[in-house]
Amino acid sequence: MDIISAIFLGALQGITEWLPVSSSAHLALAQHYFGVSAPVAFDVMLHFGTLLAVLAYFRKDIVRLASDIRYLWLIAVALIPTAIIGFAFKGFFESMFSQPATIAVALLITAVFLVVAERFSHESRKQGILPAFVVGIAQGIAVAPGISRSGATIGAGMLLGLKKEDAAKFSFLLAVPAILGASALEGVKAFSFAGIGAAEIIAGTAAAAIVGYFSIGLLLDFLKKGRLYVFSAYCVLLALAVLALGN
Repeated sequence: MDIISAIFLGALQGITEWLPVSSSAHLALAQHYFGVSAPVAFDVMLHFGTLLAVLAYFRKDIVRLASDIRYLWLIAVALIPTAIIGFAFKGFFESMFSQPATIAVALLITAVFLVVAERFSHESRKQGILPAFVVGIAQGIAVAPGISRSGATIGAGMLLGLKKEDAAKFSFLLAVPAILGASALEGVKAFSFAGIGAAEIIAGTAAAAIVGYFSIGLLLDFLKKGRLYVFSAYCVLLALAVLALGN
């Protein structure tokens, strides 16, 4: 892998990790169609880059919430179903990464869910145990490439009565332990950078962090006045393009 490819994949990870369009789908499809081969450890570093982005963007909230036992409890509640689903269906989800057609179907599911979330959302409650648990289920399902993590978690929160901004903030903060846990698991098993140099690793991670930081702000600003239908349409178009291209 050359440094341009590393930056491209990093930037792609950065913008699609937080927008509701599935970063895992974009990385898998980019590597498949552009013939870029990256070790698992490089994907781990790209996720680490987007983790740095959310830590930087929400640094004040994280410091404040570190002493908020109730909010920490809600995050813990959400992580339970995420972990169970992630471990139970890990093999199935991993098999999807090499199947563009299956990823396309998952993107269509994401598109439909975004429309449903936008159409039937209602602001009627604050964050509580039930929304946290359901959001955790959504995050677990979103391990599948094509199912957007941010789309699934924000949409689930909206359907359960959370404000878009509150659902988005919980989704982003929930990503911190989720990404840390997944990265640690993958890192322990396959932390090998065979075939890629230090410059490419640094460039890809930096691109993911920088683009990811601005991507968070972009989505939060969009949610204040925009509708999720835009991202739904994008997912449909991408899915149709993948199905047209075939394997």
